[in-house]
Amino acid sequence: MKIFVINGPNLNLLGVREPAHYGRETYDELVEKIRRHCRERGVDVDCYQSNHEGDLVDRIQQAYYAGADGIVINPGAYTHTSVALLDAVKAVSIPTVEVHISAVERREDFRQVSYIRAACVATITGHGTDGYLMAIDRLLEARDGRTD
Repeated sequence: MKIFVINGPNLNLLGVREPAHYGRETYDELVEKIRRHCRERGVDVDCYQSNHEGDLVDRIQQAYYAGADGIVINPGAYTHTSVALLDAVKAVSIPTVEVHISAVERREDFRQVSYIRAACVATITGHGTDGYLMAIDRLLEARDGRTD
């Protein structure tokens, strides 16, 4: 199984940016955590981060051309603004799980809107960076036909 993990704006500042919401774990530590989790499960993983919307759209399309079986995406602020990301996920028809480190449902009103959610098979919020691991496991369960 091949999974693309795609991170949007400011995720590169994990550990620095608002640690009360996002924790002290750095982006590099997150990537290593994801890689270790995937190695243990026999998953080929590709991790990517960009602060630019078009680059994220390009990466979603690259997942399609690379034959990815799943996408885990934390669009960051683009969650609440980007129809382009929604359209890209819909276009490639790859099972996608939306992840947010913080519990966005308990934050500002504008964070209650997620454009990308309409194209995702699941959303995981408020579990810190472990939400990424949960998303990967969710994609593996879906592949194996489990829904628990």
